[in-house]
Amino acid sequence: MKGRWNGIVAAVLAVGLLAGCGNGGSTTTTGASSGGSSGSAGGKVIKIATQSPLSGGSSIQGEAIRLGAQMSMEDHKEDFSKLGYSLELVPYDDQGDPKKGVANAEQIGADQAVLGVIGHLNSGVSIPSSVVYEKYNIPMISPASTATEFTDRKLKVANRVVARDDFQGPAAAEYAVKTVGAKKIFVIQDKTAYGQGLAEAFRDKAQELGATIAGYEGITVGEKDFNGVLNIAATQNPDFIFFGGLYAEGGLIIKQARDKGITAPIMGGDALDSSGLVEIAGADVKGSLYSSVAGEIAKMEGGTDWAARYQKEFSKVPEGYSAYAYDSMTIMLDAIKKTLDSSGGEMPSRETVRDAVRATKDFKGIATEVSFDDKGDNSFAKVYIYEFAGDTYPGKLVSEVSQ
Repeated sequence: MKGRWNGIVAAVLAVGLLAGCGNGGSTTTTGASSGGSSGSAGGKVIKIATQSPLSGGSSIQGEAIRLGAQMSMEDHKEDFSKLGYSLELVPYDDQGDPKKGVANAEQIGADQAVLGVIGHLNSGVSIPSSVVYEKYNIPMISPASTATEFTDRKLKVANRVVARDDFQGPAAAEYAVKTVGAKKIFVIQDKTAYGQGLAEAFRDKAQELGATIAGYEGITVGEKDFNGVLNIAATQNPDFIFFGGLYAEGGLIIKQARDKGITAPIMGGDALDSSGLVEIAGADVKGSLYSSVAGEIAKMEGGTDWAARYQKEFSKVPEGYSAYAYDSMTIMLDAIKKTLDSSGGEMPSRETVRDAVRATKDFKGIATEVSFDDKGDNSFAKVYIYEFAGDTYPGKLVSEVSQ
């Protein structure tokens, strides 16, 4: 998937940034009649939407999803142009808010030129938004959502390339108990579908392995002062702290815990897999751990070259989900191309694209192999454990777990 990335990306990026700011959802493109619309370069237009937080506390990870998807689309534009179609990325800002995600999904559903969605980041947004996509038969591929409920409902449209929380949570617990030697663990979670689900999966496995759960407390997304919950933790004198939640709160918890003299190792899930965590926690991030559903791109075949190309085009290093968004978009476009081939080049229906996406088997991407099962989960998904050796992102890969 190399060689066709060129200078027009800067212009596309500028348009994408404008579309993704503010109230999100307000894009520079308009809906098209069934069967597609005329594109600026001639032919018909096929739109793929992205939905991720482009503003707010998770915007670093959300932008990584948009840029990874954009990079893949640019790599495939020439192929589709030869087939008489123009590709158009339609980025939406879901703000990490379920209500915003659902409202955007309704707009996406009303635009008949949109054949697929890459996103969301947050499980709490993916779950309700997928109900809307199901109504409109629009396939979605999440490069990041890990809550079990997302695919357990067996919707025809909901797919993901990453591991589930009932795999990630236990994998993190095994590392904490068996490798770190944690015996008395304090668990904090942010009361979201993602944070609570991951924390519960971690807690249950840690108990099964013989650890004691010294406390299980909830915080609220958007809070800034965690002294209350950390005071409770301090009284229990845990030898390990696990946090199920996002990097914005995770970074503050790490920093405020160290300020309070709490020295126990602190671990979180894939939502801490962000340079934003380091920006917030600073030097205090050293020694912190995180499980992630994203592997280390430099260790993947072709990953170093891909990462260099990403950094050159966007002037930033890839985040954990960047390559997974790239692979998700590539899967979506491969499915559309297959339906075009089987329909003699006619504009495919959303239903045929939906079914082609779910039928994906043995896809080999930059970040991961992908075979979707009947629920939309990836049979090749893995969990990775990282540790921060200093205040540099990403952390050092210390363990890799296969299903």
